[in-house]
Amino acid sequence: MSASQTSEVPTLLVKIFGKDRPGITAGLFDTLAAFSLDVVDIEQVVTRGRLVLCALVTQPPAGVEGDLRATVHSWAESMKMQAEIISGHGDNRPRGVGRSLVTVLGHPLTAESTAAIATRIAKAGGNIDRIFRLAKYPVTAVEFAVSGVETEPLRTALASDAAALGVDIAVVAAGLHRRAQRLVVMDVDSTLIQDEVIELFAAHAGCEDKVAEVTAAAMRGELDFEQSLHARVALLEGLDASVVEKVRSEVRLTPGARTLIRTLKRLGYQVGVVSGGFTQVTDDLKERLGLDFAQANTLEIVDGRLTGRVTGEIVDRAGKARLLRRFAAEAGVPLSQTVAIGDGANDLDMLNAAGLGVAFNAKPVVREAAHTAVNFPFLDTVLYLLGVTREEVEAADTHDEG
Repeated sequence: MSASQTSEVPTLLVKIFGKDRPGITAGLFDTLAAFSLDVVDIEQVVTRGRLVLCALVTQPPAGVEGDLRATVHSWAESMKMQAEIISGHGDNRPRGVGRSLVTVLGHPLTAESTAAIATRIAKAGGNIDRIFRLAKYPVTAVEFAVSGVETEPLRTALASDAAALGVDIAVVAAGLHRRAQRLVVMDVDSTLIQDEVIELFAAHAGCEDKVAEVTAAAMRGELDFEQSLHARVALLEGLDASVVEKVRSEVRLTPGARTLIRTLKRLGYQVGVVSGGFTQVTDDLKERLGLDFAQANTLEIVDGRLTGRVTGEIVDRAGKARLLRRFAAEAGVPLSQTVAIGDGANDLDMLNAAGLGVAFNAKPVVREAAHTAVNFPFLDTVLYLLGVTREEVEAADTHDEG
């Protein structure tokens, strides 16, 4: 039957409201089965123990509809539920061209910010087809399925509202890519870990303040990264190589980092890191966390001491984007299926090259240029941007423990 023919078929929308408990859905369809109906659509929502069950079914033969209505209402009353039956034609109206998923993170998510987001979607020409909560802690994460407007204009329309409303908003194209194998590549310093690795080395060299000052300027985009790297590393000249193990032990993972990586790996994602820091630390993180890819600068060590120089290819702003492309090619993942996460100005090329660039607790210049920003101190909140629910994360963790 063609779409035009389907739109002319008489249908009934049967809606059931009341306290949720096992057997309601089975009971409704057992009741409807007596009238030999076809099911066109079903949707069910349970909120705080209250159920709304909608069944769109073909209309019964003439002379039988009255009996059907009476039977459904009688069944609902016996179950201490309410029923509403609406006559009409056809299925749901076709959704507009352009489908996107809008993920909103709030702590808290207020009625005011939700109203503003819904209004902005409508003004952009979008229609909200479905709303689904992904998580209730440590943040409230809600996903809106939107049709009728292309992803990029919708992302632009919502981006300016996020900071003012005190929420994080991510907009991605809907489609099969949500279920496809993907690649996630992260920055390391102040993203995967809470520290700046060169500052940990500098603390052992007694020049932490000088290095921190140069690092901050570089992350703000005020200094050329490669020049600042050489200047900072030069201050480490003469350090005993044994300091590498000390620095590795001092590295602190960002809260949620293990959960993020463990969940992504379980879902079949490949995960990598790129860093303006040093392989002496990233190689250790790769082994500890089971990462698929890792690339960073390498501190030169001669005769058991740091020389104050780095060797090999410099991983700078352009280098991070280049490595993202290289990792994607090696993983067999289209660039559009990649996710990049970072906090500094030297991450911007990588964030913009990825299918989804996430600024994580980032500097203002980075938040403004990235596809989306996460301003909560938990790295695993990125999972919600990928459509993973908190319940799925916890269920998987429980499975692992078993």
